[in-house]
Formats: sequence, structure tokens, C-alpha cells
Amino acid sequence: MDTTRLSVLVVDDEPALREVLSLRIADWGHDVRAVSDVAEAERALNGTSPDLVLCDVVLPGGSGLDLLKRIKARDERIPVVMMTAHGDVDRAVDAMKSGAADFLTKPLDYIVVNALIAATQSDVRQRQESHSLDLHLDGHGSVGLVGGSRSMREIRKLIETIAPSDASAILTGESGTGKEVVARAIHMASNRGDKPFIAINAAAIPEGLVESEIFGHEQGAFTGATKSRAGAFELANGGTLFLDEIAEMPISLQPKLLRILEEGHARRLGGSREIPFDVRVLAATNRNPAQAIRDGMLREDLFYRLNVFEVKLPPLRDRADDIGLLAQHFVREFGKKHKMDVHGVGDPARQLLEAHSWSGNVRELRNVMERAVIVARSGWIEPRHLPPYLQSLKPGGEPTLVLPAGTTLAEAERALIMRTLERVGNNKAEAARQLGLDVKTIRNKLRSYGQEA
Repeated sequence: MDTTRLSVLVVDDEPALREVLSLRIADWGHDVRAVSDVAEAERALNGTSPDLVLCDVVLPGGSGLDLLKRIKARDERIPVVMMTAHGDVDRAVDAMKSGAADFLTKPLDYIVVNALIAATQSDVRQRQESHSLDLHLDGHGSVGLVGGSRSMREIRKLIETIAPSDASAILTGESGTGKEVVARAIHMASNRGDKPFIAINAAAIPEGLVESEIFGHEQGAFTGATKSRAGAFELANGGTLFLDEIAEMPISLQPKLLRILEEGHARRLGGSREIPFDVRVLAATNRNPAQAIRDGMLREDLFYRLNVFEVKLPPLRDRADDIGLLAQHFVREFGKKHKMDVHGVGDPARQLLEAHSWSGNVRELRNVMERAVIVARSGWIEPRHLPPYLQSLKPGGEPTLVLPAGTTLAEAERALIMRTLERVGNNKAEAARQLGLDVKTIRNKLRSYGQEA
């Protein structure tokens, strides 16, 4: 039961109705003030903003519609419900056009009134929660890290420890957990924060170009090298170089990277001049480093050179308390980007978000929220604004796959793949086996969904 206490203003010139309606509202646990005309209503509204106004259309000393317009001009967020005689449809339509939230016909049906107040309670509580989340976000916006869970508090403390030094660090965690966000936070909190931050993803660069991207090349160093190009170390000079997916770097290049880290200067591909640099290096991998070393994908000496500090980022399913805060953060981000007036996530939609296991972690949530903001356009995000594979979730229950009518084949395929991954704990090999696909197909599909495989 929602216990949010509302402040309600009743404006009606019928004494009996004012008395009965006020008693009912008070019995339902709310604060109520009742007045009889426009002038009294204006005085009651002076300096205060009730959560709800119940206003008769016909009033002494002026029109209820005029009062509605004045209230909306003062604060358009105050919901105003007009009360009108049964069958007075024209006035009800005029009221809705002028911004009324709803209208009630007399004699009042108090079951309907109670339901309307309950809906207002939910909206007010959601606004309060949304405002609270906004305040929390404003308090942590400087480092770009969103979350109040214990694990996020520990990561912030570790960043405070790491940032002032020039020590290297390895960030570990599943794809989509925000390793680059943390790397940027370390950079911004360091004395290099006003210098370049250069990010290189070793898994996203064709193998033949990795060396050129990181170390640079001279004109003519290889076919297609029509001009000289600075590498990541040169571009990041004075600042921070973030090497994402370090275990995907060709093993043949890792000794050269180790040597450059130890010597502090690099030679471009095809060049002879040693170029000094002053760069802090942060690296990341979504693999278990020990397993990557055993599999021959990561040199042990390079790992220990980089691993002065290790920052382990938890998967989103292990920090479910942060889902609401992250969702609000993305509502703000994408509301501003797409110029949409979305307040936040409504309770039913939030429950679906919290029931999901988020195999794609924060990156998946970010994509879902951008879609939801665009679909919703204004007001609160509801379940119908979420992708079909989330709409079919049963909060607190076993994940099921129930697709609404009108779902496209592409959406159904995505829903089936994501639900299967949830059920098998993001084990792509097992998901591929159950779906009759190969692992490469699963990975390609995930990338097409905006999630790293």
C-alpha cells in the first residue's frame, strides 16, 4: 500500500460536497484544504503547491477553467481535476484542452475519486524518488561513476587511492561493466586530467593494423602507408593511454609493448628514431587474466608490469541496487540528447528492469534506456516502452518468453537469444548449443545488438 501523504486542495461552492469530500480525503490519510471560490483558492495557492487540486467548473467570482489556467501558468506540474455536472461534456472537453489531468462528474463516485488519488500518490512518490535519484547523480557526476552500492563505493575509494600516482592498473570484469568509464575517472582525478585520454580497443582493430595504431608508422612502412602517422603513445603524451581488451592484442606484439613501457620511448613502425613519451597506461580485459596467461593469450611479464593495481568491476546483476539510479542517469542523458521530457522510470517498468539478469551489463541497460526514452517521449517510462524481451519478464519469477503481438522476427530472435543467455549464466557456448547455433554466430548477434561478445 502506498503511504505517500498528499496535499489536496478542494475548490467548490457546495458546502455539503466540500465537507463530505474533505472527510473522505482525510480518512484516506491525506492533508486537505477546502475553499468555496476563486479568490479563496488564489489565497490558498499563494506560496504553496498542492499535490492535487479538485476544482468545480462553475465557481463564484470566476470560472474554474480560468483558475485552472492560472494554476498551470504558475506550475504546470500540479495536476488539476475538474468537477462538473453530469452530461456537461463541452466544459469537460474544454478543461482537458486547457491542461486538466482528468474530470469527475457529479454526483461524485468516491470509488473513482479514491482511484484517482491513488494514481496521484504513485505519481508524486515516483517524482520524489526521481528527484532523490537526481540529487544522488548530481553528487557523483564529477567522476562519471553512477551507483551507491557497496561495490561502487569501494571502487570510488580505490580510484582515490590510484589516481594521484602514475602507477599502471588493470581493470577486469565482464563486457559492458564500464571499464572505460572507470579508466576515464582515474584519469580525470589524476594530475593528468587536463591532458589527453586516448583509448585503444585491441579487439576492434584488424590484427595487421594494431601495431600501427599503438606505435605509429612512417610513410611507406607498409602498403597503404601514404603518410606518417603518430601512434597512441605519442597522441597520449602527458596524459593517459587506455588499452582495452589487452588479452586480444597479438601475442607477437606484447614483448614490444612491454619494452616500451619499461624504457619510456617508442619507435614508429618503419622508423629509426626513438620517440620519448610520458604516458600513464591503464589496461582492461573481460577475460580472467590468470586463464588468459594459461591460454597463451597474455604474457605473464606484461600482466605483472601493468598490474600494479587491479580494479575488479562487478557485473550489473551483482549490484542490482544500482539499476534504478543507472536507469535515471540514462533517462537524463538521453532525454537531453533527444530533447524528450521523460521524468523517469515508473514502478512497473522498474520492476522489470530489476528482474532482468543483464548479461550485457551496464552497456545493455544503456541501450535499453535510450530506446525507452525515444519511445516514451514524455511522462514516465512504462513496460510497453521497453524491448519485448523485457516486457515478457515476470518480476521475481522464472524468466519466460512471451512475445506481444506485432513483434518482428528480428525482435523475437533477439529475445530468444538474450533469454537463453540469462538462463545459462551468459555461457555463450551453452547458449549456442541449446539454440542450435555456433558460438561465432552468438557473438556476432550480440555485437549487432550493441553488446560486446
